[in-house]
Amino acid sequence: MAKTAEDFQTWGNITATGSLGVFSPELKNFKYWLEGQGRFGEDTSRFSQGMLRTGLGYALDGNTSLWLGYAFIPTEEPFTTMPFDEHRIWQQLLWNKIFSFGTITSRSRFEQRFAQTGDDVGWRFRQLLKISSPLPFAPDFSLVATDEYFANLNRTDWGADDGFDQNRLFTGIGYNFNKNVKTEIGYMNQYIRKNQAPDRISHILSVNLYLNY
Repeated sequence: MAKTAEDFQTWGNITATGSLGVFSPELKNFKYWLEGQGRFGEDTSRFSQGMLRTGLGYALDGNTSLWLGYAFIPTEEPFTTMPFDEHRIWQQLLWNKIFSFGTITSRSRFEQRFAQTGDDVGWRFRQLLKISSPLPFAPDFSLVATDEYFANLNRTDWGADDGFDQNRLFTGIGYNFNKNVKTEIGYMNQYIRKNQAPDRISHILSVNLYLNY
């Protein structure tokens, strides 16, 4: 069995979401999603992957929304030996609810992945669960834990295998600057199952900024 490859990486993320009701009251249930990411691998020495994600959503109620969007992902080493660009169409069901101990979020996302190195469309399902619990002595700060499981639903001619794809486990600290702006910084462990190469474990410094209007 091939030895698992390990790496230290730094990931940065900015995500802005909000209601289109700022343009018209009739659009108050419609939402937008704008996201940008930069991922730096090989001990944070080089740009390894980027992401631009956009989407439109519709709020079914105060806790649940449906989404449809597009993402562009340029990928380089160490995630791949041959740099390539990926395009994705994505759909998701997003649910969150505030409890006495904090907020629980569930995100169920389907992706259709198009890679320039092949002709097949890769179908992938992702399930994220997240809990954010404010600190009693400092309510602007919170403890955050997230786990996201990825499963490929088919094989492709560009290397995706069916079954388990990867898992991301995050633990960190959140801080609310105000009701619209918050950050979450912490450690993420990413395990990727590879089809034709050693599996990968990445130890990631994850820095996130969330804007919600």
